[in-house]
Amino acid sequence: MENSIAQVARNIVKGAPEPTLRRLPLYYRLLKQLRETGRTGVSCTLIGAELRLDATQVRKDIEMTGTVGRPKVGYDVNELICAIEKFLGWDNLTEAFLVGAGSLGEALMGYPGFSECGLSIVAAFDVDPNKCHRVIHGKHVRHISKMTGLMRRMRIRFGIITVPASEAQQAADLLIEGGVLAIWNFAPAKIQAPERVIVTNEDLYCSLAVLSQKMTRKLAESRSKGVA
Repeated sequence: MENSIAQVARNIVKGAPEPTLRRLPLYYRLLKQLRETGRTGVSCTLIGAELRLDATQVRKDIEMTGTVGRPKVGYDVNELICAIEKFLGWDNLTEAFLVGAGSLGEALMGYPGFSECGLSIVAAFDVDPNKCHRVIHGKHVRHISKMTGLMRRMRIRFGIITVPASEAQQAADLLIEGGVLAIWNFAPAKIQAPERVIVTNEDLYCSLAVLSQKMTRKLAESRSKGVA
């Protein structure tokens, strides 16, 4: 269970830039689409053209995985898919606990794409007794008081937080007490964690604010040109 998290951590320590780690999944999805069409080889030029990225940057990113292309041939699609999976730690299943069985938590529990990334949400926890003892998308929801002990017994090292902002730190503290190594935080609040714990924040409010502001600006530009 720890292999995937440890692999990502090692990649960061080795100097894999975060932008590279964010682009590799884009390559991965494209490669799987190409494989479905029967394609067996691919070049950085093709990947760059499909994703509107510089081919040189694509080559540098792929080199981080240790994969070497062949002149005038490029990369074997299957080999490159496997190399990216190994580099990102997706070739080993990581089991996760989710804290917060509300609408967002329920949606994440039902998202089938996580399995492709080696992530399996095996259980969820909540403080609301009306949500406990339910089964959502095949995952049991238990009271939060049961989580820390169960984490230790199952050696769960990955936690997902989908609780309100006011409850985020408490959820994080319980995950840390249970021995978590990585936290994926969807709560609109920054959480404090020791250096040994990797924390990634997904702030939907910030993303929406950026998108809304850009849309407002685009509409204003269109009106000034008489388009809308």
